[in-house]
Amino acid sequence: MDKKNFEKPEYYVNRELSWLKFDDRVLSEARDKNLPLFERLKFLSITSSNLDEFYMVRVASLKDQVHADYEKKDIAGMTPKEQLKEISSQTHELVNVQYNTLNRSLLPALEKAGFHLMARHEDLNQEQQEYVDRYFEDNVYPVLTPMAMDSSRPFPLIRNKTLNIGALISKRDKKKGKESTVFATVQVPSVLPRVIQIPSVKESDTTVILLEEVIEKNIGELFLGYDVVCAHPYRIMRNADLTIDEDGAEDLLVEIQKQLKKRQWGEVIRMEVEEKTDERLLDILKTEFEIKDEDIFYINGPLDLTMLMKVYGVEGYEEYKAKKHVPAPVPAFQNDKDIFQVIREGDVFLHHPYMSFDPVVNFVRQAAKDPDVLAIKQTLYRVSGNSPIIAALAQAAENGKQVSVLVELKARFDEENNIVWAKMLEKAGCHVIYGLVGLKTHSKITLVVRREETGIRRYVHLATGNYNDSTAKLYTDCGIFTCDERYGEDATAVFNMLSGYSEPKSWNRLVVAPIWMKDRFLKLINREAEMAQKGIPAFIVAKMNSLCDRKIIAALYQASACGVQIYLLVRGICCLKVGVPGVSENIHVRSIVGDFLEHSRIFYFHNGGNEEIFMGSADWMPRNLDRRVEIVFPVEDEEIKKEIKHILDVEFKDNVKAHILQPDGTYEKMNRRGKAKVNSQMIFCQEAEDKAKAVKKQKTDHGRVFIPAEPAEDIE
Repeated sequence: MDKKNFEKPEYYVNRELSWLKFDDRVLSEARDKNLPLFERLKFLSITSSNLDEFYMVRVASLKDQVHADYEKKDIAGMTPKEQLKEISSQTHELVNVQYNTLNRSLLPALEKAGFHLMARHEDLNQEQQEYVDRYFEDNVYPVLTPMAMDSSRPFPLIRNKTLNIGALISKRDKKKGKESTVFATVQVPSVLPRVIQIPSVKESDTTVILLEEVIEKNIGELFLGYDVVCAHPYRIMRNADLTIDEDGAEDLLVEIQKQLKKRQWGEVIRMEVEEKTDERLLDILKTEFEIKDEDIFYINGPLDLTMLMKVYGVEGYEEYKAKKHVPAPVPAFQNDKDIFQVIREGDVFLHHPYMSFDPVVNFVRQAAKDPDVLAIKQTLYRVSGNSPIIAALAQAAENGKQVSVLVELKARFDEENNIVWAKMLEKAGCHVIYGLVGLKTHSKITLVVRREETGIRRYVHLATGNYNDSTAKLYTDCGIFTCDERYGEDATAVFNMLSGYSEPKSWNRLVVAPIWMKDRFLKLINREAEMAQKGIPAFIVAKMNSLCDRKIIAALYQASACGVQIYLLVRGICCLKVGVPGVSENIHVRSIVGDFLEHSRIFYFHNGGNEEIFMGSADWMPRNLDRRVEIVFPVEDEEIKKEIKHILDVEFKDNVKAHILQPDGTYEKMNRRGKAKVNSQMIFCQEAEDKAKAVKKQKTDHGRVFIPAEPAEDIE
């Protein structure tokens, strides 16, 4: 069959529209009345932060293409202009559903629970008004900087993502006997809490008001001698997609720092305003921001729902929140053995956040202190705010070890954070590599080189997720520890490639992008197709964040047409269509949106019974396969293979959090009537706890047996 037949645009979904469907799946969790109330608030908050990033990067990029008269069509046959039009239409609908969910479902439910979110300062009682006025005087007024616009003062620069209050203020000109109206604005300060607790009518209740309402109530204090005609909040989103000419950048660090400043002043691509904003005020904002009507969102409620995460964090109301999961200890490390000894005894599998991330941190910490460790090498893409791994790497360098760290400066929205870490590590004496020109380094790998009695031994940690101890409690990821020499050799080759640009002729085990990975995946998919054509049972099971590479999708279509059964678990973007006659009838796609963010990448090929399983950092997207340094690694330990197959099996049985892709492109939750509930994430939490308890019990039971230090003498 001609592969070209499988590359027709009608067989593909536009990437951006598929992403909007993903945010809609997150929103459906906020609408699910079976979930605890505060968990629903959390999901609504996530849909807003997702949408912000989508606009600042994806929509901004499409706008850049339109400005440049770029008309090349995407895999679904849409031009940038067509994509923007459809995105605008679908996003407005999504935002309507967000605020309907808030106003009609969540706020009334909060009221019943004794939690009152005062959306309008006009609704405050006398006591509350006095409290709010005092709070404004003491805490807010000294921080504010009101700015007016008139003939001598131009329109002020409004920063990206900030919440502001625009006002029209007037003053009577005594000489001319007429009123003159001018525009004024004040930024809602992000240094102050946005959610403010105020006195409640009932002592047992909680009442909060938003900071912008406090300012709006007292806005006259900022413009003494003027009348405030109207005041309304507004918020803008700017183009935050960095464009870095890496070839021309003498120093990537300096260039990125320069570009970060520009992020605050890029083109305005979206504006949110209060639904009943005064037309005169709106016209000024439209003119000054040069924004089109389709990029304006009229909001029926508070702007920027990411503040709901602050509401979620309010103390109390535990009965309306899900029970917090505490990661269980990793069974292999529930002993007094040295971490390197445990790894020498066999490969160790980690499944986060069900299992603790501590062994990964301890691996670097112990290596930093161990006198026999000669070198530590690690790639860092996103790390936490107060990273224990960074501290351990700095300690290792200070202890005289060779420490090489690749810090990816181009990790989107973590650039600033990573620049700080990079400078700190350099000061400590680490050798810091700032990524490669034109490529992001997204691979997750740590190499520890240790001198032992038998010679030099290399210990390797490979993973699907970042070295971030904070997100490791929220994202589902897998990893392994190994001291298999073939992996060790490959790990050394990876770091040599990153630091010295030397490209190995071949790899023992690792599959590395951007040069080798896509071809390897295509071969593995085609091999299943060949098996099916020979009448041998053939199937592929793959789990990833996103699927939008045309060649991979075309290969999957061909394999499906040959009879390969394909089961895909794709959390986010999926540009593939299911159920297309003769093309994708054997492809089944599902997406799990649960309490934890599904982040692991697992690829399982049946291979005629000689199964091959891979895990790694790469999605099936052009950016991962063609423009990033990524690592996918085979799983060789038979016990670990069984564990991974069990994970996939449970996830494909999930009927609580799984959304199934339909032939018409929509996603639907499964009909659970008459079936037992299967919530994969909760099952993994329980299993991890049970395994850890079993090891602890075994140790306790063994603890009761007293073994004499020496054999007892025979009694004559």
